[in-house]
Amino acid sequence: MAVSAALRAAITRSQNADQHSEPVFSPLRGLGRGRLTPIDLLGQSLSTIAPATGMVFIALWMITYSPGYVGLAAIAATTSAVFLVAFCITQFTRRLAAAGSLYSFVFQGSGIRATLTAGAALVLGYLGISVSVFSQAVPSLLDTIAIVGPDVRGTAATVITTVAIALAVAWIAVRGVRFATRAILVVEACSLILIVVVMLATHSDTTTAVALPNPSLSAVPFLAMLTVLSMAGFESSAFFGPEAKRPLISVTRTVLISPIICGVLFVFAAWAAMTGHGATIVGAYFEGTASGASAEVVLAVKIGMTCSWFASTLGCAQAGSRLLYSMGIERVLPAPLARVHRRFRTPYVAVLAFVAVSAAGVFIYSDTVRDDSGSFDGVVETALVCAYTLVAFASWKFLRRIGEHTSLTRICTVSVSVAGVGLLVYIVLDGAVHGMWALPIAALAVAVSGTVWSSLLRRARPESLLMVGAFDSVETADLLPGAGTLLIDGDGRRRLVPDRGTAEGDSPEHGR
Repeated sequence: MAVSAALRAAITRSQNADQHSEPVFSPLRGLGRGRLTPIDLLGQSLSTIAPATGMVFIALWMITYSPGYVGLAAIAATTSAVFLVAFCITQFTRRLAAAGSLYSFVFQGSGIRATLTAGAALVLGYLGISVSVFSQAVPSLLDTIAIVGPDVRGTAATVITTVAIALAVAWIAVRGVRFATRAILVVEACSLILIVVVMLATHSDTTTAVALPNPSLSAVPFLAMLTVLSMAGFESSAFFGPEAKRPLISVTRTVLISPIICGVLFVFAAWAAMTGHGATIVGAYFEGTASGASAEVVLAVKIGMTCSWFASTLGCAQAGSRLLYSMGIERVLPAPLARVHRRFRTPYVAVLAFVAVSAAGVFIYSDTVRDDSGSFDGVVETALVCAYTLVAFASWKFLRRIGEHTSLTRICTVSVSVAGVGLLVYIVLDGAVHGMWALPIAALAVAVSGTVWSSLLRRARPESLLMVGAFDSVETADLLPGAGTLLIDGDGRRRLVPDRGTAEGDSPEHGR
């Protein structure tokens, strides 16, 4: 009887509901809501990480510097640390969906300056990753072409290939995530299968002849940092929360699963390198047939690695464009970045801007930075560690504010925050000791970026400071008929008020 009475009351409210009130929309409604499946999200995360490339480079460094089981343990421990970071991030993904990902999450626990600092760190980190993988994709593609056709390597070919890849990435990213992620997931899976099969099927005690610079860090800390850099972007699925189906569940699962998958693959690659199963594939990629590998194996490895580099470039563009889009919505960056393609519902201006800056960065990287890639990678790692540390600390403050802390969340959030600060201090001091001044300068620049940015906004566009932290929120269309009217009050907050004509006994305030 009570259920029937409630249904009759709901029908009455539906018939008496005010149909003429102005509808309320989510600030992120420009992006197509509820389109992406868990497979799409996993494809996005794995495309950004490109675990196939990470496996080859981890095997290379394990073979070159022979850290043994200590190095293997360092990779496993770093994977566990990244998983703890993922756990901190999921404290937000379980509760809200935001196109700004970590940038928007930090706002929920910390102030505006910390949020803008995280935003600056993420922009620097994702652009740095994009430039790094983009600059690897170009020569890898030219090497592949040289195997099957004429050798066209040279300055002109490099420029043409860079532009062609940039146009392809921009076109695919504008077409939409679903257009790319499933195909990329298949390609990345094939690359991983190839690498695993070659590692298991071959054995060689020959060390690689690749000339590598001595890292400023000792072998074990360097492997740990390399693992962090190789896993960068594991959280990129969080940028697509507003576009995902059941985002609070699907994004959370993807953020937790991605580092586990990559960690297992990286530990396997380290083991293969230790036991002589990694030399063949490392030699095939870096030395070609001169390593003794067959032409067929070299070609297969080159194709697989090229596809992974391209996929990572695309994944960075898709994630980075959502970050710029969110900042454009909030007006902390120019508003045109928030423009969305009418048909594909993608932030095309942000995509074009991100890809253009990445392509320009490739030319600068090739001319001036390639000889000091250690400093470049260190700057990117510094930015990422800063972002991860800020989101871990913000999750601790956020859960304390809403009263939902548990013993597990307290231990994880505090541990990651302390470890992140310690790692940043270590990077800065080590960089200073070894004359890599780009690292302490980058750390200082990121640290003051939030304060400088907020001061500039307070003078130029003070209203933008009230819009920071935008996330996908309930719309009028999400409500059942008669449930009430969604309004925005003077503070900019959404409030559900009872419809006119609602019976007193059915009012939401009744019985309080």
